[in-house]
Amino acid sequence: MKDVRILVLSGSIRSGSFNTQLAGLVAKYAALADAQVTQVSLADYPMPIYDGDLEKADGVPEAARKLKAVFQRHHGVFIASPEYNTAVSPLLKNTLDWLSRLSDAGEPPAAAFKDRVFALGAATPGTLGGIRGLMGLRTILEIGLGALVIPEMATVPNASKAFDARGELTDERTATFLQAMVSRLIAEARLRG
Repeated sequence: MKDVRILVLSGSIRSGSFNTQLAGLVAKYAALADAQVTQVSLADYPMPIYDGDLEKADGVPEAARKLKAVFQRHHGVFIASPEYNTAVSPLLKNTLDWLSRLSDAGEPPAAAFKDRVFALGAATPGTLGGIRGLMGLRTILEIGLGALVIPEMATVPNASKAFDARGELTDERTATFLQAMVSRLIAEARLRG
């Protein structure tokens, strides 16, 4: 069986972020399924707000180049996406915009999003679990960037009560679905590895 490498990240860098908790749980589940897991924080890849004039003058930020390389070392990527006013967080959208600008010689456009599989999840204080933001993120990844995103999207509603002291989900149904989503991500990533 081929080793599969899974990258896990959160679209939030806020202290105590529910999405960072969700990302940590996905990293744990993937490691328990014998995947090689890397969890990164977007705080370690600071980038200015995307601006075409800035890109023309200064080029793509080095942090974007480094993060692209991290993406390309992995077969699968899980993104935990906070929902801001029914949409993707500005931090995550800006990161995706900068990454989409990087295609070295011989690579397809948006090379960071090709030849790997993506899974999405969200944890929100509201009752809808971030599904509206995930639909927007799916559109960006699939239609805008040509990425392959598995159908399952993990949503964690009422996130302030959703995690126990160990960081596990308190709702058994949500936990079972999340584990199934991680298994599907790993299986699909293994096919492309």
